[in-house]
Amino acid sequence: MRKRTALLALPAAALLALVPTTASAYPGPGRVTGSVVTHDPTMIRTSSGQYQLYATGGGISSKTSSDRTAFAGGADAFGSRPSWWSRYSSVPEVWAPDISFHGGRYLMYYSVSKFGSNTSAIGLATSTTGRPGGWSDHGIVYTSTSSSDYNAIDPNLFVDDDGTWWLSFGSWWTGLKTIRLDPSTGKQLSSHTTRYSIASRPSGTKAVEAPYIVKRNGYYYLFASYDTCCAGTSSTYKIKVGRATSVTGPYRDKNGVSLMNNGGTPVLESHGSVIGPGGQSIMNDVDGDLIVYHYYDGNDNGTSKLGINLLNWSSGWPVAY
Repeated sequence: MRKRTALLALPAAALLALVPTTASAYPGPGRVTGSVVTHDPTMIRTSSGQYQLYATGGGISSKTSSDRTAFAGGADAFGSRPSWWSRYSSVPEVWAPDISFHGGRYLMYYSVSKFGSNTSAIGLATSTTGRPGGWSDHGIVYTSTSSSDYNAIDPNLFVDDDGTWWLSFGSWWTGLKTIRLDPSTGKQLSSHTTRYSIASRPSGTKAVEAPYIVKRNGYYYLFASYDTCCAGTSSTYKIKVGRATSVTGPYRDKNGVSLMNNGGTPVLESHGSVIGPGGQSIMNDVDGDLIVYHYYDGNDNGTSKLGINLLNWSSGWPVAY
């Protein structure tokens, strides 16, 4: 991984100068080895100190690492896939999981859908260990149909300082949404069923997906993947961010443009052989915040690989390094 010590010693003005102004100025991914082919990664550090990563594929594919550099492929989270998945995907294969730890247990929200369709569902599983084979499925959390103006995939759980639970999700259509959850069940709060819109691309392409919310220094930051993924070296994916003073928005980028109107400040874009970074999650580790993502390797026929970078917040906006 890239060292952060030198950057931490720099004043905010110097850090502002490091914000990329051209594609070539973006940092390369930190060094990772071993089993690095992945898509839509989410990662957590377990109580034993091991890094547990889950990603799109199969019954939710997994990897582990003891040092955040060398990764080994593991078993799927589910050895036997829940029967309800087949109602939303003929494969059935799970996409874009989101792992977190709350209330003494690991939670994993995930997506079941057919590519290009919004007949989709978000599911929930829990575990006491976070390891493959130890997950109990709790079924459907939220759905969308072909008549919906949104797509119920790419979930992310955010727990606010006051203990309020929110689930953000969305892909294309009318963009990204968030709903309140009941912490006792992990599912939608029956007394608060409003579905809030938090990012959209009303003109041009509808391509925004994979929301991820964190709170830093009094602001809520919404990360999202923009443009087209899953096309190897032809992918145009990129990661952008906006911030707000309320979890439900309005989110605006560094220039004040609303994320509901095509806004977004770039965090990572294609540069060199790193093509289409996206599918991101944010993880707080002992040395700071990480942005964990996939990209398509231009030096390896567009193979989708794991990217990890640290984030610096000194400018008030996340800067990858």
